[in-house]
Amino acid sequence: MLKLGRPWLLLAGVVALLALAACGGGDDEEENGTGTPAVTGTAAAQATGTATAAGTQTPTTEQQDGITDTEIILGSHFVQTGTYGAAFSPVLSGMKAYFEYVNKEKGGVCNREIVLKAEDDQYDPAKAVEVTRRLVEQDKIFAMVSGLGTAAHSAVWDYLNEKGIPDLWVMSGAHKWGADPKAHPWTVGFLPDYFVEGSIQGKYITENHPGAKVGILYQNDDWGKDVLAGLKSVLDPAKNELVSEQSYESTAVDVRSQVTNIKETGAEVVICACLPGYSAQAIEGADRMGWEPQFIIDYVASDPIMFSYASPKVMEGVLTLQANKLSTWTDDPAVAWHHEIMKKYGTVAAGNYTMVGQVVGQLMEEVLGRTCDNLTREGLMDAVHSLKDFAADPAKAMSLPGVSTTITPEDHIATEQMRFLRAKLVDGKGVWEYEGELISFR
Repeated sequence: MLKLGRPWLLLAGVVALLALAACGGGDDEEENGTGTPAVTGTAAAQATGTATAAGTQTPTTEQQDGITDTEIILGSHFVQTGTYGAAFSPVLSGMKAYFEYVNKEKGGVCNREIVLKAEDDQYDPAKAVEVTRRLVEQDKIFAMVSGLGTAAHSAVWDYLNEKGIPDLWVMSGAHKWGADPKAHPWTVGFLPDYFVEGSIQGKYITENHPGAKVGILYQNDDWGKDVLAGLKSVLDPAKNELVSEQSYESTAVDVRSQVTNIKETGAEVVICACLPGYSAQAIEGADRMGWEPQFIIDYVASDPIMFSYASPKVMEGVLTLQANKLSTWTDDPAVAWHHEIMKKYGTVAAGNYTMVGQVVGQLMEEVLGRTCDNLTREGLMDAVHSLKDFAADPAKAMSLPGVSTTITPEDHIATEQMRFLRAKLVDGKGVWEYEGELISFR
């Protein structure tokens, strides 16, 4: 296994303090008034429920919102309609299907059913604020799970931390989710850090395309800027010149002008820190211009759905990254089991994105199960911080062998291992195939 070493993450904290499916607490934590490890701040502040040094509020545990005798109520702001909904709603479907499986076939968790209330925020930060407040203040959720989107979640994570709501498995790889756990002790990321992804892409280019000119198309938010910063941190200008940096807004209709600008610089390798539709526009646009750079697209586009956004023929040779098994591996017992769950409880067919949703579901089931004797928000965070090299049973693991999860109060990045995928044309159909070794970000 290739290893980049923890210094990469330290460098990420310096350079990219601005975010590819799969990770326990320290021994020196202070204890609160109940004898459990404090999430943040002083022991006295935790015991009394007063504001902590990090500025969060510890909720009372006498009457815990979101917990009844029969239910554990979770919430999520998650795009479910429009173009972005078509792309990413399968993740939500996979998570819901797994919770339904747990409820129906395992009796839930802690003798309670898991209820997931997911509100459509339409990938809009203002809407995310509206639906998150409703989930917290009206629906009284116990925890937020997998809020999706860098811009949308950026609009609500301060609020969730101020309220002391566990904000788990954020469905975005923005570096900031894990960069400063002391300031945001209730937030834990899920997807691999975008800064680290950019550094991996840069390292790959330097090693495999020495001398090639490089261009990047990125979404103009924390996500795209993190990838750009990571790329710049390792790309050796003596070997590979970064000749074009083109950004687009998430509301843009198309990116044709940006793609043309990159082409005119003579770029031979192009990074796309883009949503699937924009990556497809860039790849299709380059093909129409007779331009064939090596495209490396973001892991958020690593699902077979990419072959419906762009034709399999023009996608051939494109690279991306992932941490999970592929949904086409139906000979794998875990993948076959996922297909069964989706057929029985899902609303869409099994795919790479639904498997990501199940990974989150399995993580949530695990930490809730560790909380049964202390079913409070503080207890839930203690359980999250107890995850050390956690991986599901191989027969039920959606993640690749070697991918595990470790969370501590000082490290809130869940997924830190990935492999490259290459798009290939097989019998006229587009498929993703893994190549190379698992890359560890530790």
